[in-house]
Amino acid sequence: MEVDLVVALAIGAIILLIFHYLSKKHEYILPKPIPCVKPMFFMGSTAPIMFRRRDFPTHIKILYNTFPDCKMIGFYDLLKPMYMPRDPDVIKKIGVKDFDFFMDHTPMMSNGNPEEEVGGDSLFSNSLFALRGQKWRDMRSTLSPAFTGSKMRHMFELVAECARSMVDFFNTEANAGKGLELEMKDTFSRFGNDVIATVAFGIEVNSLKDRENEFFVAGKKLLDFQKITVLIKMLLMRSVPWLMQKLGIEIMDSNLTGYFKKMIVDNMKQRDVHNIVRNDMIHMLMEVRKGSLKHLKDELDQKDAGFATVEESSVGKTTHTRIWTENELIAQCFLFFLAGFDTVSTAMTFLAYELTANPDIQNRLHDEIVQTNQLLNGTPLTYEVLQKMVYLDMVVSESLRKWPPALGSDRYCTKDYVYDDGAGTRFTIEKDQTILIPTYAIHHDPKYYPNPEMFDPERFSETNRSKIDIATYLPFGVGPRNCIGSRLALMEVKLILYYLLKDFSLEPTEKTQIPLQLSKNMFALQAEKGVWVGIKPRSGY
Repeated sequence: MEVDLVVALAIGAIILLIFHYLSKKHEYILPKPIPCVKPMFFMGSTAPIMFRRRDFPTHIKILYNTFPDCKMIGFYDLLKPMYMPRDPDVIKKIGVKDFDFFMDHTPMMSNGNPEEEVGGDSLFSNSLFALRGQKWRDMRSTLSPAFTGSKMRHMFELVAECARSMVDFFNTEANAGKGLELEMKDTFSRFGNDVIATVAFGIEVNSLKDRENEFFVAGKKLLDFQKITVLIKMLLMRSVPWLMQKLGIEIMDSNLTGYFKKMIVDNMKQRDVHNIVRNDMIHMLMEVRKGSLKHLKDELDQKDAGFATVEESSVGKTTHTRIWTENELIAQCFLFFLAGFDTVSTAMTFLAYELTANPDIQNRLHDEIVQTNQLLNGTPLTYEVLQKMVYLDMVVSESLRKWPPALGSDRYCTKDYVYDDGAGTRFTIEKDQTILIPTYAIHHDPKYYPNPEMFDPERFSETNRSKIDIATYLPFGVGPRNCIGSRLALMEVKLILYYLLKDFSLEPTEKTQIPLQLSKNMFALQAEKGVWVGIKPRSGY
């Protein structure tokens, strides 16, 4: 009996110690002179997301609006303290002026080396997104010449061919008398898959005709972050990264990443043997390997792809002498796949919804497409002509404002930083802490965008766009670590819109959910019941 009592007391003491230890984790922000969203034991501020009681965009807005008069607030992601800047000037300061303190993304698992992620041979850990420190700087400057307006002109026809193939498929189905009622996320994922296949992997696939092609199926499996096994891995990486590091566990399936790696290696070998030149990412990476991919003077500072385009900073225009391994170069193609497969399809999905729900806007955009097509007078559409379509750019810019595929962006403090908002709030953000920039919430703040739930392309007209504080418009991030592929993404979206609306109108069906409700899945922008749209042929086309 006494032994049982001792055991019970020991267990109780252990539980109390664990409880005390975990509770202390939630005291980190208490001494700071900023308010903090009240955390739940162990779950911090994350419980509504983890238990799927709230969609992630709404969650970000609720956190953001908890202390509406503050420039910086605190909250907890499980046990991890996080800072959320709410003021455009603070965001600009962290993202641009004081970038050297916040150069990196938060590492999933760190081995202590600021240039490396754990799992140094994996494709993800070698990608531009995961690289850190000087190694990231060198890779950014290596790749930035591949994403200038000049290079987009070279890739334009590859992307345009994918858009035309998609519309040809719709025309074939319509001519066969088949009603076209499609779920847009699936449809545009297939288009995005085909673009990335041709632009980043040097192969041609048609994922609407061949719905189960190997490239698309492998990619879909790789990016299924809603699988319970993946969710558990993500939870463990965020709560006990030291354990995941010790076990050498990665989020992505190594067999699938190996499949993509082999595809790129084989493609590069074939080009070397047969002297094949193709204006795509693999060709550019082969140029990097030879040291011949460089910035040209006339390519710098050209904001030629519309309002949402982000400009390359001085980081991307520097030179270095680092020699890249084959694995490090291949990893960049893999990153383009990760980014292109999901983000562009998400942007297109919600844009299709808005055009379906707002036929007057769709009709005005169609009128501009018709006028442009008439001016072409039978000649092919070009990159330059596409960029001159003013209303098209307004529509795309507003869609990225209302529905940014990247709901927020993080910055990792690489050395102790003294935060000073200029209004009396001053404290130290210690090394290894994370800043979350709440893109979605800022885009929906009526202080910056009146009536933010309204889809209004006029916000981005020539008359009104000058009123927008660029620090409140962040669809591609902020500062030197913004999205390197903004021009490519915008070109994809505009091309598919041009060819699709030229021949078809987007119509609501019985399955179309208006107003749209968001899914309560983790960390993604996704419609609750999908975005179903009728694709109706226009007369005379």
